[in-house]
Amino acid sequence: MSSLAGATWAGLPERPLLVVPLGSVEQHGPHLPLRTDTAIASAAARAATERLDGALLAPALAYGASGEHEGFPGTISLGTEALTLLLVEYARSACRWAGRLLVVNGHGGNLDALRTAVPAVRAEGRDVAWFPCGVPGADAHAGRAETSLMLHVEPGSVPRDRAVPGETAPIGELLPRLRAEGVRAVSPTGVLGDPAGASAEEGAQLLAGLVDRLAAAARAWRIDDAGRLQG
Repeated sequence: MSSLAGATWAGLPERPLLVVPLGSVEQHGPHLPLRTDTAIASAAARAATERLDGALLAPALAYGASGEHEGFPGTISLGTEALTLLLVEYARSACRWAGRLLVVNGHGGNLDALRTAVPAVRAEGRDVAWFPCGVPGADAHAGRAETSLMLHVEPGSVPRDRAVPGETAPIGELLPRLRAEGVRAVSPTGVLGDPAGASAEEGAQLLAGLVDRLAAAARAWRIDDAGRLQG
């Protein structure tokens, strides 16, 4: 795998696909680390980069828009406006030498920034897209899916004896309160879901499926009006 962080300018491939993990620093319940979103996005981006000819893995962008989690210590949020500007300027700079730029997003709170920034830089003639680290049917936050993924990606960072359930209502029902009051008002544990039953084996399967979808979408490179890779 080619890594931007370990490269010299003279050793870079010509006009590569630059793959950039985007995460967050935010609470993930009492049992998952603040870097969870970044760790999952980085693992997916790293594995996909290994499958894509001429791709280059960039260092992760580890901060995102996490205002809904600011009721918990440890969360650090740039906010949507600042993240949008960061993504625009990042793309403008990287696309001076990269042929394509793909942002692999690990945090749902970053979506508004991506949906604004990526179409804006595409309108300037830069070939940029983003892809979400979503798991179909998964619980929303720090539940079984994310816990399983972290047990696979970083097993030493998950104290399983601290795992507790949170609010398990469907995310669609919770969104109005989450936006108005923040996560802590909805779930004092910070968990939206239930980590019970999580396993490293399930995490490996979830990551493999995610990487399959990401690599296939990157090869096809079909992009919707919001700048998202289809797949």
